[in-house]
Amino acid sequence: MEKDQIDFLKNLINTPSPSGFEEKVQQVFLERIRDRVDQCYKDVHGNAFGVVNPEGKVKVMLAGHCDEIGMMVEYINDQGYIYFSTVGGIDAHILPGKRVLVHTSEGAIPGVIGKKPIHLLEEKDRQKVAKIEEQWVDIGAQSKEEALKQVTVGDPITFDAGFEPLLGGRVAGKGFDDKVGTFIVGEVLRCLEKDKLHCAVYGVSTVQEELGLRGAKTSAFGIAPDIGIAIDVTFASDCPDIDKRKVGEIALGKGPVISRGPNINPRLWQRMVNIAKEGGIPYQVQAESRATGTDANVIQITREGVVTGLIGIPNRYMHTPGEIVDLEDLEHAIKLLVRFLQSLEGNEEWIP
Repeated sequence: MEKDQIDFLKNLINTPSPSGFEEKVQQVFLERIRDRVDQCYKDVHGNAFGVVNPEGKVKVMLAGHCDEIGMMVEYINDQGYIYFSTVGGIDAHILPGKRVLVHTSEGAIPGVIGKKPIHLLEEKDRQKVAKIEEQWVDIGAQSKEEALKQVTVGDPITFDAGFEPLLGGRVAGKGFDDKVGTFIVGEVLRCLEKDKLHCAVYGVSTVQEELGLRGAKTSAFGIAPDIGIAIDVTFASDCPDIDKRKVGEIALGKGPVISRGPNINPRLWQRMVNIAKEGGIPYQVQAESRATGTDANVIQITREGVVTGLIGIPNRYMHTPGEIVDLEDLEHAIKLLVRFLQSLEGNEEWIP
């Protein structure tokens, strides 16, 4: 992967964007694509769009959500400790001792998530998970008044964990769910050559996926695409204690996942598989036996229905501050999507 691409991905990961607070990361996305697209804009919901070849015969929407899980300031007690609610699905197991950033109007305030030490717990409570309301953020304030000079109820909170290269082309960090999707959408837009396209491509960095696919729902309605493809992460099963009987055999570094199931148009799925085979692009297949928990869910049922696909990037330790992905899977996803878009003539039959 080229240095400028890694820098783009790193900027996405290091820019805080809990659901509902995506403004800064959308600036990163738009700056990356601005000189390679025919149009770029945002909507009232906060979705960011890049359009290539808007006069194309059919509209294709690519969606990767830029929001990440996080927390929000709920209450500050008299001692200055901050109690919080969660934004998206956070596992209470992993929170104690984590360093966090409280994002205020004046900048980020560092803090640590605290709970009662194990030494002081009753024996019966030691095996229990501390509930969210039994944990707090300590920013070092000594009173409610001191804390309120820095922090306001409703301020978002994110994990203080950035982009970290690992061995073998793998990287760790928070928010790969789903800033890798935003990254891939941006890089596909940058790779497209207008004179090789018969379709109009709408690349969207969607918002508020973690709260119920909200950005994809409004942006798909606005675009009214003929084809919609969501790019998201999926569970890697190549690490301990993951039951392949439940999630399939999915590994880092073996290519993007082409999902198959009722949420996916079967003709589009077969075309993706054929393109991967013809191009020598490694890929994996995952069964999705019901409506997925991704933007593909709402794209498919927009207006009178949309031809829908889903590309997944294998991800270890999802919804933690230390998610891990393989950069080659991202590169292969970009190649697959570019080849797919260039293959469209505008007269394809998608009805099963």
